Amino acid sequence: MNTQKIQEAKQRFGVIGNSPELLRAIDIALQVAPTDLSVLITGESGVGKEHFPKIIHQYSARKHNKYIAVNCGAIPEGTIDSELFGHEKGSFTGAISERNGYFAEANGGTIFLDEIGELPLSTQARLLRVLESGEYIKVGSSTVQKTNVRIVAATNVDLTEAIAQGRFRQDLFYRLSTIPIRVPALRERPGDIELLFRKFAFEVAEKYTIPNIHLTEQAKEKLLSYPWPGNVRQLKNITEQISLLSEQREITAEILDDYLPPVAKNLPVMFGIDAGQKDGSFANERQILYQILFDMRRDVTNLREQLNELMKNKVADIPAPDYSPEPKATTIDISGAGAHPYQPINEKGAPHHYSSIGGEAETVEETLSIQEGERELIRRALERHRGRRKFAAKDLGISERTLYRKIKALEIDDI
Repeated sequence: MNTQKIQEAKQRFGVIGNSPELLRAIDIALQVAPTDLSVLITGESGVGKEHFPKIIHQYSARKHNKYIAVNCGAIPEGTIDSELFGHEKGSFTGAISERNGYFAEANGGTIFLDEIGELPLSTQARLLRVLESGEYIKVGSSTVQKTNVRIVAATNVDLTEAIAQGRFRQDLFYRLSTIPIRVPALRERPGDIELLFRKFAFEVAEKYTIPNIHLTEQAKEKLLSYPWPGNVRQLKNITEQISLLSEQREITAEILDDYLPPVAKNLPVMFGIDAGQKDGSFANERQILYQILFDMRRDVTNLREQLNELMKNKVADIPAPDYSPEPKATTIDISGAGAHPYQPINEKGAPHHYSSIGGEAETVEETLSIQEGERELIRRALERHRGRRKFAAKDLGISERTLYRKIKALEIDDI
């Protein structure tokens, strides 16, 4: 292990930490850089995988040519082939001119394919051909093009599990992972946590000309005991929040605890999964799905409570919302003698029924399905960010491509 070269790379690319696992990952990147072998970088979201393709490119013979980073999860499935391989004029709606893709633009250089596990299977087949022969075909063309590109890929999901589920090609996996590099999670390098905290705190203090913060011994212990599911990215965000929002410059364990979000230890029994598992496989995606489901359940519960309160207070003069395509009115006998003209209609056109005991409603049928709740969450995020899908996807904790698919599947109008 060339310690001097590793320290030089760390300083050049802003990599902070001295854990053996991190230094080993940097050493592998430096050793493989002079070759043209494909590299697969694995690790949880937020560990800093984006530093390693830059190290590989800058310490290779390709450093004077282009380096292009592509987030595969942020490109819609319908356009990703065009983005990567280019297209001919008129090959699809909106193709008003010929366009070179990233593989043509980066000829002689390096392409970093982040979130490689999000690639559609058809695109995976095209990518495999590039890896095997350096050949590709533009969308709408029959002419074979050649490219000389070094491919570095990264993923935060378990590709072996994706292969077993039929979502990723096994032959492409072996082509990409000629040299695997695993970036350790922050909880696996506890000796670097306080060092990173001090660095981020110093940067914020210097940038905004404010006094630097420092931790008490108890706060340091809490910082080290926290599991950091968001890794270095989460630690940086927390440090910036404390630096800017805390009135105290000496951060105690109690102050730190106010900024650390709780981490779920047990997930619902129906999923049969322990959220505290350490293997990291699909952990982030699962947490996102559970959070969405819990939020939808809370929204439905709140709606039910509000409707119950309205019925108990006999607010009959306020019309309930009609979710049917056309305005409809039905009647409901609440007390057995009268009719209510504002009974809501469900999406199938059938009335929702209220049950009552002693003339007061006790229960209300839930009017939102899981799909409706998901549609409402996505609409809120889009409205909050004025239709900008990139920021809405980040707010929801999903990739832009996943958001694009959900908008299409749920038939959500553009905001």
